[in-house]
Amino acid sequence: MALSIVRFGLRTVINFERNAAVLSVASATKQFKLLHTQPTCNGSVCYLDSERELQRPRAALRRYSKQHGRPEEDRRKDSDSDSDSDTECKGFERSEFWRRKMRTVHNILDVDKDGLISFNDFLLFAERFKSLGHLDEQQAQEFISIIKLTWEEQWGAIDPYNFVTVEQYLEDMHHVLNDKTLKKKAHRWLPYLFKAVDKDKSGFISVHEFKLFFQCLGLDNEHAAVAFAVIDVNGDGKLSQKEFVKLGRDFFCSEDETKVSKMFWGPLIN
Repeated sequence: MALSIVRFGLRTVINFERNAAVLSVASATKQFKLLHTQPTCNGSVCYLDSERELQRPRAALRRYSKQHGRPEEDRRKDSDSDSDSDTECKGFERSEFWRRKMRTVHNILDVDKDGLISFNDFLLFAERFKSLGHLDEQQAQEFISIIKLTWEEQWGAIDPYNFVTVEQYLEDMHHVLNDKTLKKKAHRWLPYLFKAVDKDKSGFISVHEFKLFFQCLGLDNEHAAVAFAVIDVNGDGKLSQKEFVKLGRDFFCSEDETKVSKMFWGPLIN
């Protein structure tokens, strides 16, 4: 009997030491992974892959940012794409001039002027150009589809509680410009704006047709005439679709205050 008790005690000690060794190895392995895991960044925050794994159950709750913008899960997912520069993990490094331009576009896209961009604002914005009647049925359908896809890719869910503040718009556009994939797709609706105001379908827009563009942006004809005189650098009195799209894209991408593209979306706000 005494011998059995001694054997049981020895077996218990051995099992305890074996389990302790396994736990020690597992802990060391986890620490090794943490030390050698590459960080993933979303434009303002960097995560270790292991940290993201721990956060996935929480992400299922679809937490929104404090500005009620895109879900944080969607914002992290976009960061897997390649970056145009190495500034993606360094937060905001854009000039005040660029910020003024982005605030200008946010104000234009905020069609109902409540200080927030919603998907309904996007639809109202698109409807202004559609209502000119210069897009055929197929072009109009494509335009709305691209507007919808752009919203989903940049700001997530289409629902009445998903809003984009000025601060959120600045952050998201900074992220878009640092991501090759998103940057290529971000302004693919620009050709449809051109086609919508190309009243005579000549493939060029005149100053009079450019005034239609500004009217759809909620701006007056005087601003349109001034802007057109500046961006029509060769003085031929017309803009091709290629010129129009390039000016529109340069407005978002450039921080050069001497570029004429700064006039494309009208007077800059403070």
